[in-house]
Amino acid sequence: MQTLMGLLPIILMFVIFYFLLIRPQQKKQKQVQQMQTELEKGDRIITIGGMHGTIHAIEDNSLVISVQDGTQMKFDRSSVREKLNKD
Repeated sequence: MQTLMGLLPIILMFVIFYFLLIRPQQKKQKQVQQMQTELEKGDRIITIGGMHGTIHAIEDNSLVISVQDGTQMKFDRSSVREKLNKD
C-alpha cells in the first residue's frame, strides 16, 4: 500500500502532463492534417516557409502554387501551414 502511495504523485504528474501537453498537440495535428487533405484549387495558402500563394493545381501529395508575379512552384501538401479565406 505504501508503494502505491509513493507512485501516486508520479502517476498524477503523467496524467496532468497528458491532458495539458500531449492531447492538445494531437488535436492540433489532426486539424492541420484535415486542412491539408481538404485543399482545393484556388485556395489561398501560406507555406511553412512563409510563402503566400494560390493553389494552381493539385497532384497526389503535391501542390502547384502560383505566387503574385505568376511564378509557379511545386510543394508537398505537408508544407502548407495555413489556409487563408478566399476573399
